[in-house]
Amino acid sequence: MDVKPKCVLVSACLLGEKCKYNGGHNYNQALVDYVADKEVVAICPEVLAGLPTPREPVELVDGHVLDKRGNCYDDLFEKGIERCIHELTKKPIDLAILQSRSPSCGVNQIYDGNFSGEKVAGSGLFAQKLKVLGYPVLDVEDIKQLEGK
Repeated sequence: MDVKPKCVLVSACLLGEKCKYNGGHNYNQALVDYVADKEVVAICPEVLAGLPTPREPVELVDGHVLDKRGNCYDDLFEKGIERCIHELTKKPIDLAILQSRSPSCGVNQIYDGNFSGEKVAGSGLFAQKLKVLGYPVLDVEDIKQLEGK
């Protein structure tokens, strides 16, 4: 990224919002420090879909969002993504920084779909949509790339 971002989309869990499937968060101080002088749009596609917190963990299995019992969440995830995209059209987003491994927000890796804790290369559904729409997307684990920007 050559230009210093002014408006940054951030996975809400990274800012301490308790919206993870288990009721927790993924607070990241390096991210909070980075966005301190920027407009921040905090968003959780799963919460915007209407999913409760806490909720059953889900993983991407052959392109579908499933829980361990095989219940499909495709429609809910799509609804959450659509709501997020609608919110984004109101803001001049320069960069999205998303939570690693999430079935929504994972950028470089996601869980393998076997609920084993193993990770594979891939992106969550929201991250995929952002990339298709042309938004620059960064995994929070790569935030050191942004030092000085």
